[in-house]
Amino acid sequence: MTSGDGATHGFSMSPPPPTPPMRSVRIPEEVAKALESRIAGSGFATVDEFVAFVLARLSERPAEEPFSEDEERRLRERLRSLGYID
Repeated sequence: MTSGDGATHGFSMSPPPPTPPMRSVRIPEEVAKALESRIAGSGFATVDEFVAFVLARLSERPAEEPFSEDEERRLRERLRSLGYID
């Protein structure tokens, strides 16, 4: 609260915290639509917000077990077929 002379009375006027750097992730449209339906009324304002939340929680958990060579090969083939890697 300020008085007419510009003084503050009991309130700190600190700037908001900086926004962290962001990256874009592309997902298929049908996945985005399904997520929009899923988050309706959940408190998440956007699909981006929900995906960021889920990925943050997922990244906090240690991997249960590394991929086997066959699983890694299949994952790479799938990502290549979707155009995510060359």
